[in-house]
Amino acid sequence: MKPARKQLPPRACSAPAPESEICLAAQKLAKLFNLTEIDAPDVLLSNSPAPKNIVDALRVLLDVMFPGKISALPVAGPELGVFLIRRLSEAWRLLRREIRLALPYRWIGEAARVEGARPPKVANLDGETRRILSAFYDRLPGVRQLLITDVQAAYDGDPAALTFAEVLLSYPGLLAIAAHRLAHELYLLDVPIIPRIMSEWIHTKSGVDINPGARIGKAFFIDHATGVVIGETTRIGDHVKLYQGVTLGARSFALGADGLPVKHIQRHPTVEDHVIIYANATILGGATKIGARSVIGSNVFLMESVPPDSVVSSTHPELTIRGKSRAKKT
Repeated sequence: MKPARKQLPPRACSAPAPESEICLAAQKLAKLFNLTEIDAPDVLLSNSPAPKNIVDALRVLLDVMFPGKISALPVAGPELGVFLIRRLSEAWRLLRREIRLALPYRWIGEAARVEGARPPKVANLDGETRRILSAFYDRLPGVRQLLITDVQAAYDGDPAALTFAEVLLSYPGLLAIAAHRLAHELYLLDVPIIPRIMSEWIHTKSGVDINPGARIGKAFFIDHATGVVIGETTRIGDHVKLYQGVTLGARSFALGADGLPVKHIQRHPTVEDHVIIYANATILGGATKIGARSVIGSNVFLMESVPPDSVVSSTHPELTIRGKSRAKKT
């Protein structure tokens, strides 16, 4: 049973206009906020993580992965060690408070309550926050190693890339992948909310929407980036290349006894190693598997698996090309 809603007590609005109108509007609005510490559509987010701090932390971590990409000035080699210590310390400080505020959502979150989650007998939030941050920092070298393979994949996969510096400094797909790899590690550590805030912020910057739960192998390249959507339970192998507008999504959701979509099941496709998926292809469903070394053509719509070494294309629509004096069909 949900706790009763708490609201602020009313206050008199006796000031002259326009202050009285402002006061009355504030009173009416205040009644629409739920002051209880639960996860609800009308809740006041007073004890929730702060998106600004999370975005600031992500920007710092991106600067750790690619020193000088976010900072005002490039980092010289002799300064690298001090730079990394300073930036990692800053990210730790920013994340510590936000992770601590996010952790109770493991059991107060709406889905967690529906599933019967219970708070731990001793909710040592400070200790769990420290454990998560230590584990996360231990994984950062592995993230950096994966990103080096992503840079190489972008250079190898794009004839327009003339230098690695060009890829590192300008490619939005690489920025999206880097943010995803960082957010994914926090997702694997069962940190609520924060990974999704990271992924949605980078979505606004790059046009790439990758849920932090998606598992992506090494040497991943998104060419042109804009409009790519990769769902939470997607599994992507090594050396995969996507073009703009690709969707790796879910089919219609299975519903549970409560009438809500069933969570924690694979809803999105599996893409095996060395697959290329061209622009605006849509691949849906948790049972859908794209076999290794396959090529999926532009505008293909797939809801079934294809074996390794397949080439999948759609029928070219009839085109009409009109000139000033004649029309030609192709």
